Amino acid sequence: MANIAQGVSKVLAYKKQTGLGSSASGSGGQQLRRTSSTINLTKEAYQSAEIRPDQQIADYRHGPKQVTGSIAGEVSPGTYADLMASVLRQDFTAVSSMTSAAITLVASTGVITFQTGNPLSSGIKVGMVVRLSGGTLVAANVGKNLLVTAVTSTTLTVSPLNGAALANESTSVTGVTVAIPGKVSYVPESSQTHDYYTVEHWFDDISQSELFTDVNVTNCAVTIPATGLATVNFPLVGLGLTTGASQVLTSPSAISTSGAVAGANGLLFVAGNAVAVITSIDFDVNGNTVAADAVVGSNSRPDVFQGTVGVTGNMTVYFTDGTFRDYFIDETEVSVNVVLTTSNDKAADFISFQMSRVKVGGADVGDGQNGLTRTFPFVALKNTAGGAALANYASTIMVQDSVA
Repeated sequence: MANIAQGVSKVLAYKKQTGLGSSASGSGGQQLRRTSSTINLTKEAYQSAEIRPDQQIADYRHGPKQVTGSIAGEVSPGTYADLMASVLRQDFTAVSSMTSAAITLVASTGVITFQTGNPLSSGIKVGMVVRLSGGTLVAANVGKNLLVTAVTSTTLTVSPLNGAALANESTSVTGVTVAIPGKVSYVPESSQTHDYYTVEHWFDDISQSELFTDVNVTNCAVTIPATGLATVNFPLVGLGLTTGASQVLTSPSAISTSGAVAGANGLLFVAGNAVAVITSIDFDVNGNTVAADAVVGSNSRPDVFQGTVGVTGNMTVYFTDGTFRDYFIDETEVSVNVVLTTSNDKAADFISFQMSRVKVGGADVGDGQNGLTRTFPFVALKNTAGGAALANYASTIMVQDSVA
């Protein structure tokens, strides 16, 4: 009896192409964790509409083809950085550490004051996570993930991701390094990237390869429940499929090893304030990317086109007062920053999402015998007041990944 392909034996791997029409092969690919990968070739189809004496349908033809589907997984630092960067249209890049600073720190407010050095000119932004080291810092302040909630030219306001208290640094500490772990990406104002991928499903147990080419990542949809793991879904669109009996993306790098993140670990800030009444939050970074229209004389579409990047989402919030409702009524712009960690360790791996200019589009309230919740759909907009020397990027969303 012939072997039947099993999902646990399927290897999902990808490799970035050098450009349109340049299918990737060989080593250098990356194997990917997943909860599902449902990528397939689709074709338009045409059935004859002739009215015939034999009263039957005599023809059915295939038309232009394209690749559609999605890759879904559980959010874990580093795992999906390439795909996220493709939706944001900018690769993840490191932000240089701020070194040789002299600081004081007030633990009760989380305000770090700099006697030397300028956090703004060093590239530190609201929503980033930083770590302190060096000098004679109190041990409780060393190497701890600190979410930046405000930035000026002389101060940072921070909140520990694991909730463990900071300690006062009442005497100026010199020789302090402020490090920005991992790398950062955001939707840039210019020089946007357009990434094409080769994605392979290698069915190892039956020695069959399905190689999808000129694949673009169209969306990054993140769902964060209060209980359970955060999940992500990446819809895809591409142009072609080739098949064979040998693995094409040979010896791809092993899957990432970082832990999955959950809503229970991390921090959520809205309008600069920590919030503990949100029962779920989801958001979708949509690149509005589509395959080109078909052309006469070819059953392949010529390219994949990028549209405007938009971010929409929803928050479900316990109804405790009028704060969130009034964001909607008054059309108040707020920031939304969610950071998730893999554990409560002070230097746990993390991923941070910062939307610095958000408008709420509704405030529907439920009903029932339990605690009442309101649903707040929202749209994130470009921060037109942001920039290189300011507290936010001039962007719709920023992502920091400690393992990218």
